[in-house]
Amino acid sequence: MATQIPQRELRNRNADILNRVEAGESFVVTRNGVAIADVVPHAGRSAPPMFPKTKDLAERRRRSSESTPDREAWLRDIRDGEVVDDDPLNSRA
Repeated sequence: MATQIPQRELRNRNADILNRVEAGESFVVTRNGVAIADVVPHAGRSAPPMFPKTKDLAERRRRSSESTPDREAWLRDIRDGEVVDDDPLNSRA
């Protein structure tokens, strides 16, 4: 549970509060009794983001191509279906 502190307390005791945040504590900063900010420990990464491995990308592509709809069936559905134009600029009122 975060501790509520007024803005002036954050201003006057910022070093102490940031030391407590570094130790894992969280705060909700208020102004005139209204919560305006959360001061929480940084959730940084210990390592830079990594790009996906080539084999993982190839596997993802293989799986997605297996589920690709049949192009001819899709075109047939488009040709046989009713045309719906939901663009408000093309409406004929």
